[in-house]
Amino acid sequence: MRGEIAEQPAALRATLDALLPRTAEVAAVAGDTRQLLFIARGTSDNAAVYGRYLIEARAGRMASMAAPSIATTYRRRLDLRGVLAVGLSQSGRTEEIVETLQWARDCGARTVAVTNGGEGSPLAQAADLALCTLAGEEKAVPATKTYTTQLAALAVLALGLGADVDADDLRRVPDAVERLIADPGDLDAVVEGLADKPGVVVSGRGMAFSTALELALKLKEACYLHAMGLSYADLLHGPIAVVDADTPAILVAAGEGPTLAGTVALARRVTEAGASAFGVGGGAELAGASTAALNGPDLPEWVAPMGLIVPGQLLTEALARRLGIDPDAPRGLNKVTQTD
Repeated sequence: MRGEIAEQPAALRATLDALLPRTAEVAAVAGDTRQLLFIARGTSDNAAVYGRYLIEARAGRMASMAAPSIATTYRRRLDLRGVLAVGLSQSGRTEEIVETLQWARDCGARTVAVTNGGEGSPLAQAADLALCTLAGEEKAVPATKTYTTQLAALAVLALGLGADVDADDLRRVPDAVERLIADPGDLDAVVEGLADKPGVVVSGRGMAFSTALELALKLKEACYLHAMGLSYADLLHGPIAVVDADTPAILVAAGEGPTLAGTVALARRVTEAGASAFGVGGGAELAGASTAALNGPDLPEWVAPMGLIVPGQLLTEALARRLGIDPDAPRGLNKVTQTD
């Protein structure tokens, strides 16, 4: 896992070099579609959350998350004319995602695949357009480079849909990730702050919500923590009651954007209640309000999630080893998960 975290700058550069020239293809496939439907599970589902926020906030199109069981279990046909269905699977071989993308096409949708499995994978073959990431083989069970390259592919998708963003921001991502790997911040302090805790709440909002969900998943699967990933808006509607001296909060934010102030305010509320708040990103403001903090990327909010997850990945790997767990092969998990 640690080696694959280090490979992310190269994987991102290769993926962006391959996909950025294809925005016109995205525009052509999208045609006169009006909204997007993301089809995914697990880590890919967290990537899709980023895609949803990005498309709605910066491309002005409604986007939603599919319930694959509507296709695979209930066998219900829907009218998906005018929909661009985007299936995400790192392997491209998750049968449920392949079947649901085929179902979406049969229901009238145009289809895009985002996969590291290559053009020959079942998911790519099922799509009108395949955006194949170039992360290379990933051996550790917890996804790292396949996740960040999925985010890069979704950013390219947004550009193809006319998002009001600067493509040059995307080209800065690999260097920003490289800097975070070299200097993730106060990693040792956060590891020790979590080492004796049975659970943790991980929270962010907007573009950073996907990072909160992904970091919570990583802490569950590799460290066996009871980690709850929540939007901070939802956290304030009741679940904040679980945050105490034995259940710290990890709070994630970009260094700019409309959700930063709320994240800083939440960090202050957590520490004032006697619990630990560990910041990820959010610049000096969030770090100053936190018990200890990990660095974030020097990137605009719309591309920040590609960097924000990196210190979280390093935290997961280091905490797992601190707990005596092999992060590369968590119990009960396989690299490709099949669901009915």
